[in-house]
Amino acid sequence: MQSLLDPAVLFFALGVFAALVRSNLEMPAAISKFLSIYLLMALGLKGGFALAASGFTASVASSLGLAVLLSVVVPLVGYMLLRRVLSGFNAAAVAATYGSVSAVTFVTATQYLESQSIAYGGYMAAAMALMESPAIILAVMLANALRQKEQTVAVATGTPPMVALTGTGAATLGGHGLGHGGGKGGPHLSVGKILHESFTDGTQLLLLGAMLIGLLTGEAGQAAMQPFSGDLFKGMLCLFLLDMGLATARNLPAVRQQSPWLLAYAVLGPLVHASLALLLAWLIQVPMGDAALLMVLAASASYIAVPAVVRYAIPEADPSLYVSLSLGVTFPLNIVLGIPLYTQVAQRLWEA
Repeated sequence: MQSLLDPAVLFFALGVFAALVRSNLEMPAAISKFLSIYLLMALGLKGGFALAASGFTASVASSLGLAVLLSVVVPLVGYMLLRRVLSGFNAAAVAATYGSVSAVTFVTATQYLESQSIAYGGYMAAAMALMESPAIILAVMLANALRQKEQTVAVATGTPPMVALTGTGAATLGGHGLGHGGGKGGPHLSVGKILHESFTDGTQLLLLGAMLIGLLTGEAGQAAMQPFSGDLFKGMLCLFLLDMGLATARNLPAVRQQSPWLLAYAVLGPLVHASLALLLAWLIQVPMGDAALLMVLAASASYIAVPAVVRYAIPEADPSLYVSLSLGVTFPLNIVLGIPLYTQVAQRLWEA
């Protein structure tokens, strides 16, 4: 109950309430962008300062290695399950969404751990950065494989490609078949191009660059930046979560249109992913705070990075599907209930 009285959670709830009662409360787009930039920069600096203090130890390596493993296993398992109820392209897009991570969920989790006086490695910001891209790469590779199969079936049967593979027809961007590349179903992107775009993306570059600056400047840099990356952080997070509450409420009508099976996946999938992270973290005995954050990362779902890439890379997938599930269901559940639940479970297991 105490976790629900955290100011960050309450401001998120205020944003949801304001949108539901149709208040004219609104966060200007420029302010929202500024808050995103601030949070990423401050998070990167914190991670760099922590890494400068601890050094690259075996514990750091095991936590980061486990993060990469989870970022591959979660989307692959998710795709195999979702393929039973969705077309291949939609399954790949949703699997990428749930295989990638939410920076805001992670930032909120770090604040929760600090409020509970639970130590964690600041280098876990690097784990978040490492977990963002593999799911996107896998989804695009799966989509390219589906298109190749589609073309093969079309040639063999003389059937139009979209009908040949999906039977009922795959969902397209906005329902208008945009971006199909002259009937090929979408752009065939190379892994190298995806990697380049992932690591030169503004958010990734800012996070990793700020972390490097924190690592290079160390204790002196931490003292100089304390008012910026320390004292202001909680208030800025509350403002951003107020904006996220408004956005979440606006996605609720789209959530109500989704299949019960998908809604169940949006609720239960993160719990399974968090349990997998907990098991692996316990087996290799990463620090408890890191384990809790790995659970949060595994349970989170991207609603910014993945949609931005997938809308272009997999135009056959329906954006309202993966955005509404991640932002309208999984994000609020993690913010309100998931973070304290994952932390308490990790605490009890490590203290047993």
